[in-house]
Amino acid sequence: MYDIIAILIPIVLAICIVVIFRIIVDARLRRRLAETHSSETLVLSLLKSDEVNRRKSSLKWGVVLMSLGVGCVVIDLLELGVEDPSAFGLLFLAIGAGMVVHYRIDREDQP
Repeated sequence: MYDIIAILIPIVLAICIVVIFRIIVDARLRRRLAETHSSETLVLSLLKSDEVNRRKSSLKWGVVLMSLGVGCVVIDLLELGVEDPSAFGLLFLAIGAGMVVHYRIDREDQP
């Protein structure tokens, strides 16, 4: 158990650093656009695309986390342990299925 935590800590730290860096870069870009008095249509289209991306991101993570939860329930029902490779395969399969479901839902929304 502690081996997994020791592996996950640097990975989560790297992800957090990347997310913080992206937030800072996006904020600077928006501020620079506001300072240079860019066209109003450009700023509005940028804000609209950010809003759409935010909504789609929430949908994606919701579907993926739900499918991951279903995968964990199946692993528990099949009484698989951490040392079983099939448990990891089942988790990856559940995540992939969640991504495919999100893709199908996202394609239905587009005209």
